[in-house]
Amino acid sequence: MNTSNSHAKTPGRLVKAPENFLGAHAVSTVFEEAKRGRRNFLRNAFAAASLAASVPALAQASASPQTQGDAHILNLPEHSRGLGQAVASDGYGKPSKFETNVQRRTSPGLTQTAQASVSFAPLQSLFGIVTPSGLHFERHHQGWWDIDPSKHRLMINGADDNLVKTPMVFTMDEIMRLPSVSRFHFIECGANTGMEWGNVAVPTCQYTHGMISCSEFTGVPLKLLLDRAGVDYRRGRYVLAEGADGSSMTRTVPMELIESGEVFVAYGQNGEMLRPENGYPLRLVVPGVQGVSWVKYLRRIEVGDKPYGTKDEVIHYVDLMPGGKHRQYTSTQECKSVVTTPSGGQLLLDQGFYNITGLAWSGRGKVRAVDVSTDGGRNWRKARLESPVLNKCLTRFSLDWVWDGKPALIQSRATDETGYVQPSSRQLRAVRGTRSIYHNNSIQTWLVQENGEVKNVQVA
Repeated sequence: MNTSNSHAKTPGRLVKAPENFLGAHAVSTVFEEAKRGRRNFLRNAFAAASLAASVPALAQASASPQTQGDAHILNLPEHSRGLGQAVASDGYGKPSKFETNVQRRTSPGLTQTAQASVSFAPLQSLFGIVTPSGLHFERHHQGWWDIDPSKHRLMINGADDNLVKTPMVFTMDEIMRLPSVSRFHFIECGANTGMEWGNVAVPTCQYTHGMISCSEFTGVPLKLLLDRAGVDYRRGRYVLAEGADGSSMTRTVPMELIESGEVFVAYGQNGEMLRPENGYPLRLVVPGVQGVSWVKYLRRIEVGDKPYGTKDEVIHYVDLMPGGKHRQYTSTQECKSVVTTPSGGQLLLDQGFYNITGLAWSGRGKVRAVDVSTDGGRNWRKARLESPVLNKCLTRFSLDWVWDGKPALIQSRATDETGYVQPSSRQLRAVRGTRSIYHNNSIQTWLVQENGEVKNVQVA
């Protein structure tokens, strides 16, 4: 694609949102400019649709006169005439040196300990639905540790003696001998897109939505371990998951999620052991629920008869409502989507055919549909859902688009299998107000300017 990711070289500067909000006059101006070239736009769009039906034709249309006489195709390159390098000497593969700009990035505007506590995944540079382990977003509450698995233990106990018949302690070796499951799921921090609540329009997709990743996780269903300990499921309707990091992260998980079989303790990620920054050697996987409940360095599961109300459940990860009250235990990540290309910080080099693409997800099940608009939500077109479409997992979507060089407002709107439709920013703020931090799942807008630069805006 004719896009540039020059923003990836250095972290983006935070830009205050008032200058990035588009009022009614500004939006109308964009539409009026688009109307002037509407006939040509529709003609080009029809031509592109015809070309898309023929791969060779589309490839021919994409080749410019300059590339047809390109020396790089006319002359045999050195790598086609010589001996390549030997197998990786360090025993673990690395990306190409030409991809060094594709990396996680930190932000100075979020909660810090003695060091950076958040890094964002480069969504704009990824393909498909799986996030490479080395690019998976990070959120730490007291830094990460590389724990010796031979010394790590997982304890299961009850809040009183009648809730668990036989408290147990498992070694990693004992856990890894048990029957395992492998499933693809997304994990999203509850604060993902949180800076937009505070009228801060960060410049790129990496910063607006980069606290989400998707992996294949492997581990043991938590219910299997609870069954071995003899849990009383009639009284024990909640568990407290506790991590072994310095913050002793603790989260309440309802028993009905565990009884469904979806919750498991994971030691594997993307075909290998978990990375230290992602909870090595053991973490909890709670599909569809905000990432803070996926407790890393998992060391204890306590069974109780009511929610625990721990520090990270009553002080943090609560939603401040317009009336001043806090919503607690709003753990489910509602249906959401974002266009990753073209997106903020990118540059369209010339007019013509583009593949609009992005990601959609829902904590309540599968994504059923994604609609895409190029005029700020006035008109919508159905996007293609690329396979696979999995439960509580990222789904890739795409849409053919011919850019005519006029300003455009690109949005995506996802619908999940429950019928829930992703809200606009105005719709969400009408219910939630403007003082929240967490669970912002509103529609994202990217402004494509006449010079091809793509900017993060919010349509008022």
